[in-house]
Formats: sequence, C-alpha cells, structure tokens
Amino acid sequence: MPWFGLGVWRVENGEEAVNAVKAAIKNGYRSIDTAAVYQNEEGVGQGIRESGVPREDIFVTSKVWNSDQGYESTLEAFEASLKRLGLDYLDLYLIHWPVKGKYKDTWRALEKIYKDGRVRAIGVSNFHVHHLEDLMQDAEIKPMVNQVEFHPRLTQLDLRSYCKEYGIQFEAWSPLMQGGLLENEVLAEIGKKYNKTAAQVILRWDLQSGVVTIPKSVKEHRIIENADIFDFELSNEEMEKIDELNENKRVGADPDNFNF
Repeated sequence: MPWFGLGVWRVENGEEAVNAVKAAIKNGYRSIDTAAVYQNEEGVGQGIRESGVPREDIFVTSKVWNSDQGYESTLEAFEASLKRLGLDYLDLYLIHWPVKGKYKDTWRALEKIYKDGRVRAIGVSNFHVHHLEDLMQDAEIKPMVNQVEFHPRLTQLDLRSYCKEYGIQFEAWSPLMQGGLLENEVLAEIGKKYNKTAAQVILRWDLQSGVVTIPKSVKEHRIIENADIFDFELSNEEMEKIDELNENKRVGADPDNFNF
C-alpha cells in the first residue's frame, strides 16, 4: 500500500474526476481512494484506464456505504462498485462507518470477498477502539487498515497506539482539515525553514508519524505540490510542536454519534 495517494471526496463524477485521477497518476501517484457514496467511481475508473499505467501498478480503494451494510447487501454493493469502476478486483475495501448492529455482518461479507480473491486487503473507516475490539471478537481476519479523520488538531493518539499494537495500518482522511490549517503560524514557520507550505509540512508529519495519507485536490499544480514532500525531514522537535497543536477537534462526524 503506498504511503501517499489521492483522495476524491467531493470530486465531481465525469470530467473533474477523470482529470484529477489522470493528473495524479501522471505525476507519480499510485494510490487512489474513492467510495460508493462519493458517486464518482465511474470517473475514477475511467481516469485509471486513460492514464496509460498498468492496472496492477495502481492501488485502488473503495468503501461500502452505510445504507448498503449487512451481509448480502455488502456483497452486492461490492460488485456494483467494481462495475462502476470497471475493474476486476480492488486493492482495499473498507466499511465506511461503524453502523450499529450491522458492521459485524458487513465484515463477514468483506472476509468472504477477501477469501474469494476479489480484494487484496480489507479494513474499516471511522472506527474507534471500542468498535475495533467489538469487531475482532468475532472476526476471522482482523482489519488491515483503519482510515479515520486525522490532522494536527485531531491526533488520535490512543487510537493510533491501539492500531499499531494490533498491526492495523492507520490512514488519514482530511489530513489538511479541509484547508483549516493552511494559515497556521506554527506550520508556516516550520515550512519556511524547508521552503515548504503548511500543507506540505502536515503531509510530511503524517508520513513520519507512520500514517498513510490521501489529500484531495482537483488542481494539477496542487496535486504536484502535495506530493513534493520526500526531499526533507522534520526534526523530532518539529514533530512534537505539530503534535502539540492537538485540540481533539473534528471537522467530520464523531463515529459514536452520526446519523447518516
């Protein structure tokens, strides 16, 4: 699984999605993260096909939406996602949110899909520690990934420690807090030293924290800029300074309290 990829939440299906995916792949990205509820899987699939890069070189993630959770309905939702993407298999399939009373049956479906060789890895998204503990009581296969909201204002230390202990790869959605940290003085100051933007500092901090990250952009210059984070390294002191920005502040819903 690549450490860095393109997220396509709120990217419009059709031309916008196709062009964003092609621009990312052209500029070295090899991981694309979508979901059924984003309603842009067709565009993502088209962008992958038109990129000219072999399918096996690209890591594709999608997710089962809440209304499709349950055993049979998840199997159907997976097939529908593959069809929209125009792919034979996925690299990673996630449960999008921990829908109470359903996510265990949903997980059984993911285990079947995995055993059948239709997906190379399975995982969850937006799961707290207690959701993971509950799931793993009955699971045959433990989740391989947990994709959650993660940025300097929400560092999720307990959850990260738990995932590390159980060998579950931690992945960040909304790593830039939907743009809410781009004017932050601490990040800007650190960036000056390396001639990097606040966004690049955050994304570098993700990688050095052992967190897979998938920033979203549809502009090619921004897609290129986001990925330009492999030529510098933050010091321990700088890493700690960024950690200290934590306020346990979310821009998305709390996985213990969502109504969609």
